[in-house]
Amino acid sequence: MRNIKLTIEYDGSKYNGWQRLGNTENTIQGKLESVISRMTNRKVEIIGSGRTDAGVHALGQIANFKTNTNMNIEEIRDYCNEYLPKDIVIKKVEEVDDRFHARYNAKSKKYLYKIWTGKIPAVFNRKYTYDIQQSLKLEAMKKGASYFIGEHDFEAFCSKKSKKKSMVRQIYNIDITREGNEIHILFHGNGFLHNMVRIMVGTLIEIGQGKRKPEDVKEMIASKVRKNAGPTAPARGLFLYEVDYEHLD
Repeated sequence: MRNIKLTIEYDGSKYNGWQRLGNTENTIQGKLESVISRMTNRKVEIIGSGRTDAGVHALGQIANFKTNTNMNIEEIRDYCNEYLPKDIVIKKVEEVDDRFHARYNAKSKKYLYKIWTGKIPAVFNRKYTYDIQQSLKLEAMKKGASYFIGEHDFEAFCSKKSKKKSMVRQIYNIDITREGNEIHILFHGNGFLHNMVRIMVGTLIEIGQGKRKPEDVKEMIASKVRKNAGPTAPARGLFLYEVDYEHLD
C-alpha cells in the first residue's frame, strides 16, 4: 500500500469548505475523493491537514491518501488536474513514508489574509480580499498583533467551543505588510481554532480604524469571552498559505 501526499491549491468561493458533508458533494474533500476513487477504481479517503471553512481558499493545503495504484506520481497529478474542477489544482504529488499523516504530523501552519483599502472597489479581487475601502493605521495594527504572539488561551477568538479540547495555541509570528491598496496579514502558529484567524483579523481592522487600542488585545485574551473580541472577518480574504511538517521558520 502506497502513501501519497498532495499539495493542493483551490479557490474556495463556491464550495462548502474542505470537509466532506453528508448533505452535499460540494466540498473540496468530496471532489478530490470522487476523482481519485475513480482513478484508482477503489473508494479512497483523503486526509487533509485541516478543515477550511466555506469560502476560504488555499495556496498550500496538504492531504494524503493510501492506494495500491501502479500509476506514477506524474500520472496521478495529471489525471487529477484533468478531471478535477478548474478551481482545484494538484500542485505537487509525492510518495511518502507509510506513517505520514497530513493532519497529525503538521508542526505549524501559515494563513494569509488580504484586505482591500482602496476607495474604488477592485472588480477582479473581490472574491479574494475583504473590501473595506478605508485606510488603516498599519503601525497600530502591528502593535496590536504583537500581543497575540506567544502561547495563550484563545477562547475569546473562537466561534465553536469544545469542553474536550484545549483552546491554548502558540502564535510564532504575525507579519503585516502593505502592497499598494492591499494589506496582507500572514499568521504563523502551531494551530488555529475555528474562525480564530478571521476573528483576529476583525480585531486588528478595528484597531487600524481607531475603534480599539492595540493594548485592548491583552484584555480580550485574558477575558476568554468571545464578545469582547472583534468581529469575524469574511471568509473570502483568507488563504491557507502553508503547512510545515519539519521545522519552524
